[in-house]
Amino acid sequence: MNSSKHTELANHAWSVADLLRGDYKQSDYGKVILPFTVLRRLECVLEPTRDAVAEAVVRCKEQELDPDYFLPRASGHSFYNTSSLTLKSIAGDPENAAANLQVYVGAFSDNAREVLEKYDFAQQIRKLDSANLLYLVIGRFTDLDLRPATVPNHNMGYIFEELIRRFSEQSNETAGEHFTPREVIKLMVNLLIAPDGDALSLPGVVRTVMDPACGTGGMLSAAEEHIKAYNEDATVEVYGQELNPESWAICRSDLMIKEQDPENIAFGNSFSDDGHAREKFDYLLANPPFGVEWKKVKDEVEYEHTNLGDSGRFGAGLPRINDGSLLFLQHMISKMKPVDVNGKGGSRIAIVFNGSPLFTGAAGSGESEIRRWILENDWLEAIVALPDQLFYNTGISTYFWILTNRKDAQHKGKVVLLDARDQWVKMRKSLGDKRKELGDGKNGRPNHIGDITRLYGDAVAAAADVDHPLHAKVKVFDNTAFGYQRITVERPLKLRFELTEETLAALLASKPVQKWAEERFLPREPELAAKAKARRKLTEDEEAQFRKLADAEARVLGDALSPLLGGEWATKSEAQVAVRNAMAEAGVQGPAGAPFAKSFRDAVGVRDAEGEVQVLKGGQSEPDADLRDYENVPLGEDVEEYLKREVHPHVPDAWIDHTKTKVGYEIPFTRHFYVYEPPRPLAEIDAELKALEADIQALLSEVTE
Repeated sequence: MNSSKHTELANHAWSVADLLRGDYKQSDYGKVILPFTVLRRLECVLEPTRDAVAEAVVRCKEQELDPDYFLPRASGHSFYNTSSLTLKSIAGDPENAAANLQVYVGAFSDNAREVLEKYDFAQQIRKLDSANLLYLVIGRFTDLDLRPATVPNHNMGYIFEELIRRFSEQSNETAGEHFTPREVIKLMVNLLIAPDGDALSLPGVVRTVMDPACGTGGMLSAAEEHIKAYNEDATVEVYGQELNPESWAICRSDLMIKEQDPENIAFGNSFSDDGHAREKFDYLLANPPFGVEWKKVKDEVEYEHTNLGDSGRFGAGLPRINDGSLLFLQHMISKMKPVDVNGKGGSRIAIVFNGSPLFTGAAGSGESEIRRWILENDWLEAIVALPDQLFYNTGISTYFWILTNRKDAQHKGKVVLLDARDQWVKMRKSLGDKRKELGDGKNGRPNHIGDITRLYGDAVAAAADVDHPLHAKVKVFDNTAFGYQRITVERPLKLRFELTEETLAALLASKPVQKWAEERFLPREPELAAKAKARRKLTEDEEAQFRKLADAEARVLGDALSPLLGGEWATKSEAQVAVRNAMAEAGVQGPAGAPFAKSFRDAVGVRDAEGEVQVLKGGQSEPDADLRDYENVPLGEDVEEYLKREVHPHVPDAWIDHTKTKVGYEIPFTRHFYVYEPPRPLAEIDAELKALEADIQALLSEVTE
């Protein structure tokens, strides 16, 4: 079935919107159209075995047989409907349409009825009936031919996704949260499964596939088809979880029709309610929503991180609350099969990310620690950069991350970076933010999917061969190449000392001076002293009196030091001697001790590159927080050698505070493929501007004539 046929059938279903206009808001059209499309598809699938099911119903009643065993066998599917009604017969009886439709839906097996309940279908039936629209809507869908012979399961997915895209546009939702462009899925599945081609072709092969954000199930369907292409007798079991009820219902109904177990598609949030806890899978793939916060499940995720640690899913670290992408990846890694002593078993993972997970988060952050955990365990096989404007809900650049715990020999300890950003063709008509697509080699189009897949398989050799035609598009790095040491570079605090009106005011306001002032006046104010000692709350008047007396005593010290205003001293000791002498001459026994000495230095000291180096108690130089800097040193390089080579030529007195060194990991993909392009010559730009000016003048002259 070609794309025009998909569009024709989707248009037919969406034409129901003409009936709904006025009684429904545009944003609610999908609440009617999507469940009726699912219902019509289920009816079309069951149509060939209706008589067999009716006979089985009679036989089960007469012989008291278990209908849950015999009716699915009679229908030829995992679901069935025991009613003699059809949508066509229901539409032909407008007065009883609502009652008959409720009976018809209630006659479905539990697994099918649960799908329709996710759409709150009963409420829609009542609403349509009260508007006298129900029989008209049903009649429109009876003309929609969705028989499997006309619309195979794979193609039905396209129709569902087209309807969801339109529904999302009407309701200002993001369609990309529900499904992924099919050509993107095809490439993703290629890269995920292609290395296992030989193993998949073996007789009796069984593989499990899991998508924790499965949407309508497009990725699961593509993975199943791809495995079957290697071996049509292979057994493929698909599993998924989805939070959106409409998408979940479509995915579940799709599995029922394909004879897969619909119970494998769990409903709910993968983080807080893991529908496949403790299960492991051969292949895992996902396109989780980009940049979506995980605040709603914060308590559950943080509890698992804190209390389960490495035995849970999120032990490596937690990303920022506004982007749960790396939580999905950790969740998927937790479901990889272990590799046995003979190298058998293991799993492969493919996930779509935007650029953020590559580099967001400094050393020690949750994101960096997650990357560190992945790379140090040698799970990351490759990252593939895709063109921008490839997805429906965003025009930003995206990346495939491919991971496995069973790397082959040539990939051990290595990561492949593959740049496929120029592999695209422009779409004839944009769909949302999607303006580009990957060519599949059909109808004279470029075969981007095949080319990227082949380059991926040949990546290590292509990166090593400078004569390879695509050598510049692929690079291979050791895992440690993405690690770095974030060092803290300190420089000594250097001060000169001066007493000005501002520095004296700061000194008098310091805690040691205020405490000294209180100790001077409180003995003369026994009531205030008693309250202050008991830490009882002072009244507003008492507080004002307290502050007035303290300020008066502080001014005594200020008067004693006022002769020094304008004075400057090169060292702290000289300044301290001058202050002590000034207090002695004024007859004031001022504050003393280490707290006052520190406050004095902080208030009177002025940063000066030629000033005195301040020394801590142990004799080492005191670092200046304002001059503190950070450097990222490649993992494995001697940080002291780096300091001598890169820092000391500029600041010879700098040193590294090794207690603050952290190890971080980031993957600067764009930097590795950056190609410098010199700016255009000024003469060329000037000539272009003059030509544009001439064109504008010519257009203006045509307007004025």
